[in-house]
Amino acid sequence: MSGDTCPDIFELSDGNFAVIGTDRTLELDVGLPPDASRADYERIVVITRETLIRAKKDIPDR
Repeated sequence: MSGDTCPDIFELSDGNFAVIGTDRTLELDVGLPPDASRADYERIVVITRETLIRAKKDIPDR
């Protein structure tokens, strides 16, 4: 490992996706929209817009 860190989205071998980002659960949990919720084991992870746009080409349509 180089010690460099950065947000990322990647596909797992089972077809699910994992996100590496900044955990902002404590800050953002209170402001979730009424139709959004999370389980105790789930976290709110923030990535930059640039990260998502760059990852878009690698995310399959189906």
